[in-house]
Order: sequence, then C-alpha cells, then structure tokens
Amino acid sequence: MTSLTEHTHAIADILKARKQTVAVAETSAGGLVSAQLLAVPGASAYFVGGGVLYTGDARAALAGISDSDMGNIRSSSEPFAQLLAKTMRERLGTTWGLAETGAAGPSGNRYGDDAGHTCIAVSGPVSEVMTIETGSAERGENMWRFSAEALALLNRCLDNQD
Repeated sequence: MTSLTEHTHAIADILKARKQTVAVAETSAGGLVSAQLLAVPGASAYFVGGGVLYTGDARAALAGISDSDMGNIRSSSEPFAQLLAKTMRERLGTTWGLAETGAAGPSGNRYGDDAGHTCIAVSGPVSEVMTIETGSAERGENMWRFSAEALALLNRCLDNQD
C-alpha cells in the first residue's frame, strides 16, 4: 500500500516554513491529493480546503464555476485544470491552487479521453499545467498516480518559486 505521506513531507515543510497555504480541486484522484496533504501532522498550517468536483453540479456548487463560465473549455483539459486551480486559490484566499481533472478508468470519459488521462495545474507565484497519460485502465493505480503527479507538480512549482 502507498504511504499517504510519501509525497508530502517536503511540500509540508516548504509551505510551513514560508507560511504559505494551498487549496485543492480534484476529480479523478477522488480526494487522494487532499488526503496526502492532510496526512502530515500540522497540515492545518498550510491546507485551507478543497473538494472532489466529480460532477458539473459539484463544480458549480463548490467552485462556483457555471457552464457559462466554462465557455468553450471542456472538462479533463489543461485549460479546465488551470481554471480550477486559479478559482480555488482565489475562492479560498490561498497562496497556491492545485487542480486535477481526468479519467481514472476502467473506461475513458464522455469527452473522448482514454482511461489514464488527467490534466494537472498549479496556480500561484509559479503556475504550470501538464497532461498525464498512464496508458492504463486500472482505476485505483491511476488515482494514486494522478495524485502523485499532482503533488510532484506542486513540489516543482514550490522549488521554482525562489
């Protein structure tokens, strides 16, 4: 089993030392990004909140992003991940926003993405976005991989802040 804190001690140490905070929005990772950030003792110093925005209704209610706000942006895309990360950062007043949106499997999503596809974005003093394609239909494995990649991207952005 994967340790919940395997990817987060370094992130927690940096955020606490800098007195910075993070907000999270995730879809296909199902809460694993938030769980890993919260598993480190003292998480209340840096983790403000987040949500699993698994449906359009959840996106609208928790992030305040309506269908009209989406315009021509489709879910499970880099522009949508960027919008989620920025919106969560602004809504929760944090230094950093981290978002993940994709298709864990075993099949693809209704937007045409294969299982194992996700887009991840960080919004903050350093912003970055990336797409991951695992090539796997194994839902649980993809969820853990998506969360690990999201945390790795946040860690890179933290390292590049200097």
